[in-house]
Amino acid sequence: MTTATATATAIVAGHGLALRRSHPLPNPPGRATTSVSLPARPVTPARCMIVPASPSPRSRRCRSISSESSTAASAAADITDEEVKPEDEVDPQAEVCYLDPDADPESIREWELDFCSRPILDARGKKVWELVVCDATLSLQFTRYFPNNAINSVTLRDALSSVSEALGVPMPDRVRFFRSQMQTIITRACGELGVKAVPSRRCVSLLLWLGERYEVVYSRHPGFQAGTRPLLALDNPFPTTLPENLFGDKWAFVQLPFSAVREEVESLGRRYAFGAGLDLDLLGFELDDSTLVPGVAVESSRAKPLAAWMNGLEISAMEVDTGRASLILSAGVSTRYIYSGYQKTPAATQEAEAWEAAKKASGGLHFLAIQESLNSDGCVGFWLLLDLPPPPV
Repeated sequence: MTTATATATAIVAGHGLALRRSHPLPNPPGRATTSVSLPARPVTPARCMIVPASPSPRSRRCRSISSESSTAASAAADITDEEVKPEDEVDPQAEVCYLDPDADPESIREWELDFCSRPILDARGKKVWELVVCDATLSLQFTRYFPNNAINSVTLRDALSSVSEALGVPMPDRVRFFRSQMQTIITRACGELGVKAVPSRRCVSLLLWLGERYEVVYSRHPGFQAGTRPLLALDNPFPTTLPENLFGDKWAFVQLPFSAVREEVESLGRRYAFGAGLDLDLLGFELDDSTLVPGVAVESSRAKPLAAWMNGLEISAMEVDTGRASLILSAGVSTRYIYSGYQKTPAATQEAEAWEAAKKASGGLHFLAIQESLNSDGCVGFWLLLDLPPPPV
């Protein structure tokens, strides 16, 4: 781990809380309990709009996340809107079939997929369905509309095959999707194509692209129905007990400068066997290098097995429920775990609220790090996470 990472975890050494029964662990001999001071700036969370790595046939509006330096005297972080004017008028009824000419088709091994109704009525007065497919970098983009009486696994299977044929790319190894209600159809269609279907909310590019399409495509369609609620809303179930194999020994709220977070993400492939990053440039993050990004560091005497188990969960976010004095882990498409409880005291509540405020100040960006010790210079796994609102469709 970087020097900055080691410093960030060291300031909370001995401050871990028990993951099992919400009791503080004893401090190491001779070490006093320390607390973390996170910037509790009241900043409204921003919604990122994606800018592709290369020009796309569609117009696009970019909302960048920016911040002032995170110091004790700094004011609220600035979140600025940049309008990217379209070069051509968008046809809301046109379908998208795009592959970045600079992309290597063989390198696109994972797709993100949504197959759901849209707030649009066809000539029969029935809701239009749409397949939207992209990859994490938006080098691949594909959309197709369908009537509501043609929604089944066979239709989806054939449509996915046509993506490969139309764009000249191989079928992917994995397809991520975020709607639990469509799991049966998507899993069956992918299975017949020899593709692994992965239920996951780590479809960040897809989720943000859908938000943009709502604004620049669906809302301009002649059949658009304003105020229509999503047919398949995202699940937000009550959190359940954490499985035994996911327990750590202790954890702590930590923070890293944005520059160090970038460095950790860039080093994921060569330094860590476990973890996941995000394309910060694609997502429009323009935070100052010194902006502090909050995270959770977990210490475990069996760090490698723990990181391996966590790696298969498709972790998407962590949040603090101050009312129940709990840290909540979101994974997959509809799984929420009580990752830990903590003793509810004014000091602990203040620290938890400061952590959540820091997450908002960094545009929802946060991380999870698994270490053999909170004092260690390296970590076994590192996951960059992002709080996202549900898509409007």
